Amino acid sequence: MTDVGLLFDPSVPGFADDPYPHYATLRKIDPVHEHPGGFWILSRHEDATAILRSPKMSMQDSNLAGASEEEPPEMALPPSMAEAVSIMSLSMLDRDPPDHTRLKSLVSKVFTPKSIAALEPAVTALVDERLDRIAELGGGNLMDELAFPVPFAVISQMLGTPSSDSDRMRELTGRIVRSPELVSEEEFLGGLVALQELVQMTRDLIAWKRNHPAEDLLTALINAEEGGDKLSDDELVAQVLLLYAAGHETTVGLIGSGVAALLQNPDQLELLRSRPDLTANAVEEFLRFDPPIQQTRRITTAPYTVRDKEIPAGTLVMISIAGANRDEERFGADAESLRIDRPDARHHVALGAGMHHCLGAALARLEGQVAIGRLVSRFPSLALGGEVTWSDRVELRNAKTVPITV
Repeated sequence: MTDVGLLFDPSVPGFADDPYPHYATLRKIDPVHEHPGGFWILSRHEDATAILRSPKMSMQDSNLAGASEEEPPEMALPPSMAEAVSIMSLSMLDRDPPDHTRLKSLVSKVFTPKSIAALEPAVTALVDERLDRIAELGGGNLMDELAFPVPFAVISQMLGTPSSDSDRMRELTGRIVRSPELVSEEEFLGGLVALQELVQMTRDLIAWKRNHPAEDLLTALINAEEGGDKLSDDELVAQVLLLYAAGHETTVGLIGSGVAALLQNPDQLELLRSRPDLTANAVEEFLRFDPPIQQTRRITTAPYTVRDKEIPAGTLVMISIAGANRDEERFGADAESLRIDRPDARHHVALGAGMHHCLGAALARLEGQVAIGRLVSRFPSLALGGEVTWSDRVELRNAKTVPITV
């Protein structure tokens, strides 16, 4: 390969605060980049869209070159922890057809656009409750006061999770979504311990729900059936945990990053204030401009050619969603700028594409539109009250603090 140095290094100081210059360098110098770490990175929109839609790609680690059915001794885990990891591999996010097709079909039967649209009054009530508190406080950290509480309450209500379990589940899912990233061994093992506890909590919740059915998503998932086929107990656990984690973590990022971007671009804030009809498009632009999921992965099942470079079969390919979403070839010379009236904002890849397109896309859009739209309309003097700070995550981008005054 061409020696272009280490173009992608998330460990460099300041990367988490602003990763976008790094993605711009990738796009410019080597948009199909073979990383010394043994994987490839794609950072152009055209290439990202093509690979996300390609049926030749896998999500299963067993398709990696050199993968073994048996774990190496150094990766051996205690039986209960290994069982939890095995169960999570059954989530539809980590399966290929025909398993993925079957799982998504069953879950989609209850996670419908109609059911999501019906949630708008409940989401609005939750948002207004939080905005009342912000008004009383005169501001605060948006992440604590709005971005975290609303999505978590929505997915908890949808699933029918007892309120006594919610705080613990929120803490545990936060540890799990962090564990696959560049973290210490202690943090990685902490994520596995959290997963083990969450699996058991979810088993208990499913058992309780079987005896106490209600008008909620979990009851519907338990009863979902097609041609006599139903989700097994382990499959139920995996899909519930996927919905729980994905159902709030990414929307937290959308609301936090979206509001931060607005307040750092006062002209766009004023445009949204004067044109509330742009709220839906603004959410698409927030997803494009600063996506909560910065990268995703695929595994090649056959040699795959991109821009005259051949990626071998069995190779891990990282798709830079954050890089693709600011690709000048797709979004023009101002791709690095926030424009809430951008006509093609919805062509971002923040919610994936192809068979693994985000099942919760409609829910994320609804929550983002209600939360950000009502925040802006409620507080004419809304402004930043301090410095925005960011978590050190690479794959999942979340602000830690977005101080606001109202």
